[in-house]
Amino acid sequence: MRYLHTMVRVENLEASMAFYELLGLEEIRRHESEQGRFTLVFMAPPGHHECPLELTYNWDGDEGLPSDSRHFGHVAYEVEDIYQVCETLKQAGVVINRPPRDGRMAFVRSPDNISIELLQKGGAIEPREPWLSMQNTGHW
Repeated sequence: MRYLHTMVRVENLEASMAFYELLGLEEIRRHESEQGRFTLVFMAPPGHHECPLELTYNWDGDEGLPSDSRHFGHVAYEVEDIYQVCETLKQAGVVINRPPRDGRMAFVRSPDNISIELLQKGGAIEPREPWLSMQNTGHW
């Protein structure tokens, strides 16, 4: 047995791809099905194509599917500098739901309400402002 990918449904393929690009992921392959009326875009961190995220876009929408997308938990990524990643996201208008107050962990939401966990590579780094004093926003 081997890991293949994590799949999330997206409502706006371009907006979702732009969000994951802010995290540093890149498109590694794409499949479009005229018959099935869907597009699959696989994105992964550079050099880690064995850990892809599959964005599934149904051309005719997803009527009847759960709206919160929390039924699967979250997607987690290890990052080189959690403060830099959170700042990049914040500057792009992404809400930092659980700021990296501890220098180790943060949570954000994708445009499709997917919970994304960010973990500092190598363990916690020195806590610092403005993250240290920032309160949680919403849920993750």
